[in-house]
Amino acid sequence: MIRKLSPVFFLAGLIIASLSFTKKYPVAKQKPALGIIVVDAGHAAASPGTKGLFSYEADVTLSIALKLGKRITEEFPEIKVVYTRTTKDHPGGATSQKMANRMRAIMANEARGDLFISIHCNSTVQKAGGWYAKRVIGHKSKTVYVGKGAKRRKKTIQVPITESYYVKNLRHGTETYIWAADRSSVKSEYINREESGEFDDSTASEMPDANSPEARIRAQLYEKKYFAKSLHLATLIEEEFANGGRESGGVQQRNWEQIWVLQATGMPSVLVETGFLSNKEEEEYLNSETGQDEVVSSIINALKKYRESLIK
Repeated sequence: MIRKLSPVFFLAGLIIASLSFTKKYPVAKQKPALGIIVVDAGHAAASPGTKGLFSYEADVTLSIALKLGKRITEEFPEIKVVYTRTTKDHPGGATSQKMANRMRAIMANEARGDLFISIHCNSTVQKAGGWYAKRVIGHKSKTVYVGKGAKRRKKTIQVPITESYYVKNLRHGTETYIWAADRSSVKSEYINREESGEFDDSTASEMPDANSPEARIRAQLYEKKYFAKSLHLATLIEEEFANGGRESGGVQQRNWEQIWVLQATGMPSVLVETGFLSNKEEEEYLNSETGQDEVVSSIINALKKYRESLIK
């Protein structure tokens, strides 16, 4: 009798043990490769950014960002779009550009975004449209007096003849920025905070201490991974601009002070300079429906290729 029951008890013990291990070590839910995209319209009415001949950066970026978000929803119904702003006001009711940038990062991190795309417009230090300059077209003789008292005498010198001419502001084209990876590990700190659940209380208790050596190592690994993804997407965006006939300035890097919002988002992130408002023709292009649609289409085409690379 005992010999017949012992295998049953043994099997029951194995089942109970397996259930206890399953309960102690739950399997994490698989997060979609690209489930949430944060779309950021650079600047706002209180800090309008660069000014062209007739438009401000804040207005152009908002229009493009809203069109981009709409196209993402149409092309990728499974992806959720989070906007940092949908009106002329600063994100989150911020009262300064510095505070607004912090709100942008907070909104992106709290949304636990998989990608951050910031839309901007560029400009040169010279006057929008163009400016007047002078050039030498010849010389003429002029008699002047030099010296004092008994040494005073006449002297003939050559003085330049100048004319004013108009210099058109010709700088144009696109650039896409990513953060400059360095030894400061600023980006990894924000990655660590997001991955540890600091921005989402529902997962915080299940994650290890964000300040532990293990968590910091993990964040550094994620930083390298996110840098590679950011570079990949930025490259795809610039390639699409070039394919569409735009002048591409390629992928650029900016340091912590210059482009803080990309450092402070715990996810792959890019900043797209869609063109130069200081160039008359490009300003008209970026304010037109055709121009904005083409900018959006280039970014969408890049996103399609980027998404495909994530699910391979």
